[in-house]
Amino acid sequence: MSVSKSGNQNHDSVVNLAEGARQTAVAAAANQAAVNAAEITFYRAAKASALANGCGIEPFVTALRSLGTGGV
Repeated sequence: MSVSKSGNQNHDSVVNLAEGARQTAVAAAANQAAVNAAEITFYRAAKASALANGCGIEPFVTALRSLGTGGV
């Protein structure tokens, strides 16, 4: 499991929990669309946490763009 170490404990906690949920969803995914949905959910949660905790959001916006959401 990937571990977030941004230095902001609140953000790291949210991202680590979201990563666990992402990994569970990906493991149970029946197709690529389900994997993409899990990835999008993770990156949206991480982006929201970054905004709420004053961390940089660019890595999450970039990942969301690559998943076809336009960064949202």
